[in-house]
Amino acid sequence: MSYEGIHYYNEDSTFKLEHPQLISHWIKSVFSQENCEFVTLNFIYCSDTYLHELNMKYLQHDTLTDVITFAYSKTPVEGDIFISIDRITENAKNYGVDTLSELYRVMVHGVLHLIGYNDKTKKEQELMRNMENKYLLLLNLAPN
Repeated sequence: MSYEGIHYYNEDSTFKLEHPQLISHWIKSVFSQENCEFVTLNFIYCSDTYLHELNMKYLQHDTLTDVITFAYSKTPVEGDIFISIDRITENAKNYGVDTLSELYRVMVHGVLHLIGYNDKTKKEQELMRNMENKYLLLLNLAPN
Protein backbone atom coordinates (compact mmCIF):
# COMPACT_ATOMS: atom_id res chain seq x y z
CA MET A 1 0.00 0.00 0.00
CA SER A 2 1.40 3.40 -0.94
CA TYR A 3 0.20 6.99 -0.62
CA GLU A 4 2.33 9.85 -1.92
CA GLY A 5 5.72 8.56 -0.84
CA ILE A 6 4.52 6.74 2.28
CA HIS A 7 4.46 2.96 2.00
CA TYR A 8 3.08 0.29 4.32
CA TYR A 9 4.47 -3.25 4.40
CA ASN A 10 4.27 -6.37 6.53
CA GLU A 11 7.05 -8.75 7.50
CA ASP A 12 5.80 -11.92 9.19
CA SER A 13 2.66 -10.07 10.29
CA THR A 14 -0.92 -9.99 9.06
CA PHE A 15 -1.54 -6.52 10.45
CA LYS A 16 -3.55 -4.22 8.19
CA LEU A 17 -3.45 -0.49 8.84
CA GLU A 18 -6.88 1.13 8.97
CA HIS A 19 -7.36 4.30 6.92
CA PRO A 20 -3.88 4.42 5.36
CA GLN A 21 -4.71 7.45 3.22
CA LEU A 22 -5.77 9.44 6.30
CA ILE A 23 -2.70 8.29 8.23
CA SER A 24 -0.45 9.26 5.31
CA HIS A 25 -2.00 12.72 5.27
CA TRP A 26 -1.36 13.00 9.02
CA ILE A 27 2.28 11.90 8.66
CA LYS A 28 2.79 14.40 5.84
CA SER A 29 1.39 17.16 8.07
CA VAL A 30 3.97 16.27 10.75
CA PHE A 31 6.78 16.73 8.24
CA SER A 32 5.21 19.96 7.03
CA GLN A 33 4.85 21.42 10.52
CA GLU A 34 8.48 20.49 11.24
CA ASN A 35 9.54 22.28 8.01
CA CYS A 36 11.08 19.03 6.89
CA GLU A 37 10.90 17.40 3.47
CA PHE A 38 10.67 13.70 2.88
CA VAL A 39 11.02 11.60 -0.25
CA THR A 40 10.13 8.08 0.82
CA LEU A 41 8.97 6.70 4.11
CA ASN A 42 8.38 2.99 4.69
CA PHE A 43 6.44 1.62 7.64
CA ILE A 44 7.11 -2.09 8.09
CA TYR A 45 4.87 -3.91 10.55
CA CYS A 46 6.37 -7.06 12.01
CA SER A 47 6.57 -9.39 15.01
CA ASP A 48 8.70 -9.17 18.15
CA THR A 49 10.93 -11.92 16.73
CA TYR A 50 11.58 -10.07 13.48
CA LEU A 51 12.31 -6.74 15.19
CA HIS A 52 14.47 -8.41 17.85
CA GLU A 53 16.61 -9.92 15.09
CA LEU A 54 17.05 -6.45 13.51
CA ASN A 55 17.86 -5.00 16.92
CA MET A 56 20.57 -7.62 17.46
CA LYS A 57 21.98 -7.48 13.93
CA TYR A 58 22.16 -3.71 13.40
CA LEU A 59 22.14 -2.18 16.88
CA GLN A 60 23.65 -5.00 18.97
CA HIS A 61 20.77 -4.66 21.47
CA ASP A 62 19.46 -7.93 22.90
CA THR A 63 16.09 -6.46 23.88
CA LEU A 64 12.56 -6.28 22.62
CA THR A 65 11.49 -2.90 21.31
CA ASP A 66 8.41 -1.42 19.69
CA VAL A 67 10.13 0.60 16.96
CA ILE A 68 13.43 0.90 15.12
CA THR A 69 14.13 3.59 12.54
CA PHE A 70 16.70 3.53 9.79
CA ALA A 71 17.44 6.85 8.12
CA TYR A 72 18.91 6.65 4.62
CA SER A 73 18.85 10.39 3.95
CA LYS A 74 18.41 13.36 6.30
CA THR A 75 17.57 16.11 3.80
CA PRO A 76 15.13 15.27 2.40
CA VAL A 77 14.22 12.46 4.79
CA GLU A 78 14.17 8.94 3.47
CA GLY A 79 13.90 5.98 5.80
CA ASP A 80 12.30 2.86 7.20
CA ILE A 81 10.31 2.56 10.40
CA PHE A 82 9.95 -1.02 11.67
CA ILE A 83 7.16 -1.50 14.20
CA SER A 84 6.48 -4.62 16.25
CA ILE A 85 2.74 -5.21 16.38
CA ASP A 86 3.36 -7.65 19.26
CA ARG A 87 5.00 -4.87 21.33
CA ILE A 88 2.28 -2.38 20.41
CA THR A 89 -0.40 -4.78 21.61
CA GLU A 90 1.45 -5.62 24.82
CA ASN A 91 2.34 -1.99 25.59
CA ALA A 92 -1.22 -0.83 24.98
CA LYS A 93 -2.41 -3.30 27.62
CA ASN A 94 0.35 -2.26 30.03
CA TYR A 95 -0.35 1.47 29.57
CA GLY A 96 -4.13 1.08 29.63
CA VAL A 97 -4.65 2.59 26.16
CA ASP A 98 -6.23 1.21 23.04
CA THR A 99 -3.99 -0.49 20.51
CA LEU A 100 -4.51 2.05 17.73
CA SER A 101 -3.59 4.96 19.99
CA GLU A 102 -0.37 3.18 20.93
CA LEU A 103 0.33 2.38 17.28
CA TYR A 104 -0.09 6.00 16.22
CA ARG A 105 2.15 7.17 19.07
CA VAL A 106 4.88 4.78 17.96
CA MET A 107 4.45 5.75 14.31
CA VAL A 108 4.91 9.45 15.05
CA HIS A 109 7.76 8.59 17.44
CA GLY A 110 9.58 6.92 14.53
CA VAL A 111 8.87 9.88 12.27
CA LEU A 112 10.24 12.28 14.89
CA HIS A 113 13.43 10.20 15.11
CA LEU A 114 13.86 10.50 11.34
CA ILE A 115 13.32 14.25 11.57
CA GLY A 116 16.11 14.48 14.14
CA TYR A 117 14.57 14.18 17.61
CA ASN A 118 16.30 11.89 20.11
CA ASP A 119 15.25 10.28 23.38
CA LYS A 120 18.48 9.27 25.09
CA THR A 121 18.34 11.75 27.98
CA LYS A 122 15.48 12.59 30.34
CA LYS A 123 15.17 16.04 28.75
CA GLU A 124 15.08 14.55 25.23
CA GLN A 125 12.48 12.00 26.34
CA GLU A 126 10.28 14.76 27.73
CA LEU A 127 10.55 16.77 24.50
CA MET A 128 9.84 13.63 22.43
CA ARG A 129 6.71 12.88 24.47
CA ASN A 130 5.53 16.49 24.12
CA MET A 131 6.05 16.35 20.36
CA GLU A 132 4.23 13.02 20.12
CA ASN A 133 1.28 14.50 22.02
CA LYS A 134 1.30 17.62 19.86
CA TYR A 135 1.03 15.59 16.68
CA LEU A 136 -1.41 13.05 18.10
CA LEU A 137 -3.75 15.97 18.70
CA LEU A 138 -4.06 16.19 14.93
CA LEU A 139 -5.78 12.80 15.17
CA ASN A 140 -7.48 13.62 18.50
CA LEU A 141 -5.54 10.82 20.18
CA ALA A 142 -3.41 12.69 22.71
CA PRO A 143 -4.20 12.13 26.39
CA ASN A 144 -6.23 14.88 28.07
